[in-house]
Amino acid sequence: MQIVERQIYLQRLIDFQDKQVIKIVTGVRRSGKSTLLKLFAQHLRSIGIEENRIVELNFEDFDNIELCNPKNLHDYIKARMQPGKMIYLLLDEIQQVNQFQRVVDSFFAKGDVDIYLTGSNAKMLSSEIATLLSGRYVEIRILPLSFKEFHTYHGKGSDIIGQYNDYVRFGSFPYVLALDKNKALINDYLESLYNTILLKDVLRRNSFANAMMLESVVRFVYDNIGNMLSTKSIADTMTSNGRKIDVKTVERYIQSVQESYFFYQAPRFDIKGKHLLKSLCKYYAVDTGMRQMLLGDRSYDRGRMLENVVYFELLRRYGKVYVGKYGQLEVDFVVETQEGLRYYQVSETVTAPNTLERELRPLQSIKDSYPKLLLTLDYDNPVDYGGIQRRFVLDWLLD
Repeated sequence: MQIVERQIYLQRLIDFQDKQVIKIVTGVRRSGKSTLLKLFAQHLRSIGIEENRIVELNFEDFDNIELCNPKNLHDYIKARMQPGKMIYLLLDEIQQVNQFQRVVDSFFAKGDVDIYLTGSNAKMLSSEIATLLSGRYVEIRILPLSFKEFHTYHGKGSDIIGQYNDYVRFGSFPYVLALDKNKALINDYLESLYNTILLKDVLRRNSFANAMMLESVVRFVYDNIGNMLSTKSIADTMTSNGRKIDVKTVERYIQSVQESYFFYQAPRFDIKGKHLLKSLCKYYAVDTGMRQMLLGDRSYDRGRMLENVVYFELLRRYGKVYVGKYGQLEVDFVVETQEGLRYYQVSETVTAPNTLERELRPLQSIKDSYPKLLLTLDYDNPVDYGGIQRRFVLDWLLD
């Protein structure tokens, strides 16, 4: 399998090269973090950095099991220091190392070390790194392949609609490309990855006792992507369906699964008041292929899958994405930019006049002059409705 060039992420590492800040690449397992570090190591060699100044370690490789001891890791790195020369530390899945933040802080203070870390759990940042290294790191969040990356890999001249259908059906994890649309192999791979995330990153790390209940919550959220949810509504619905669970347990499960980047939360944003709302939110699956594997073909809903894809594309472009509330109306997505807000409605099709009217109404109600887009799978040229632009969403995804 050819390596997918994650050019945007690679360029961010290059931009921060030799800057006195720790670079931390985060994201769900198998999203391409290890490959990104390899690509960056290739970049270092290409600009003349000697091999003995590049220290690459993957802590999920059993060959490095002894280096998961912080003292052993410290001694290993210290032996490779070269006075007066910059050493590049590329440490993959650093959360496997006990007290890794103390080792990192020790070498960061020395000055002649440029540090790059990857991790598959947000808790690593929120508690384990932020406390000791506050203000001294930058986070680069990596997601599975965008549709543009998927399209580029297969060749830009090929069937764009067919590619989109494959992208949604089989998912966006890079290794899926090597399985050549073999549904059985892809399902086996995604199931193995799902079990690893749930068992290794969630159950074991948080010492949860009830694996079946945790999985029920995950399935519930994946089955309800794009729906307004609260932890209370999840607990109430599951309890009424015979899976008794309290709100506090749901909260712990939801937070822990989010920390493994398995699904993402889009909070609500009051457009009139320009503030976030605490009640209700939406969740989106990090990979639509994973959702298909978990829920089966019955879960395939083109409109909801499209909304999921657009959410993650906005996340790539803008970093934070909200669900908009304008009075009693809902705007699918709101993002903040340096120039102001941008509003997005997403619909599989608006060929029916009443559907078009329904999708336009929230955007027409907002009287400011910020950009407003209606994204659909209707293959058509851009259309303008009094300042609201309708676009073929696959063209927009390839921008």
